[in-house]
Amino acid sequence: MRMLIIAGHIEVAPEHRDAAVAALADLVRRARAAPGCLDVAITADPVEPGWIHNLERWRSREDLDAWRAAAHAPDLGTPILADHVRMFDATNERGPFD
Repeated sequence: MRMLIIAGHIEVAPEHRDAAVAALADLVRRARAAPGCLDVAITADPVEPGWIHNLERWRSREDLDAWRAAAHAPDLGTPILADHVRMFDATNERGPFD
């Protein structure tokens, strides 16, 4: 199975992180219901106070592009200070203990 993985983190001012994560909750719900979405999680880092982790798995680039065209991401209410999120093309999948 081939899939796309989007993974990494963004950085925001620590005092705005939790509100920014909360602002993205509806986006996560809608993405999980989108065709081709295998998983989406946007979470606060437990150690770094300004980090927001992003993990997504999509069945295909076409599914991801269709989602992005309709996503309408919310305004986080705070600037993104750094963006370390990247897309990976995965062609092999193994179980968790392989």
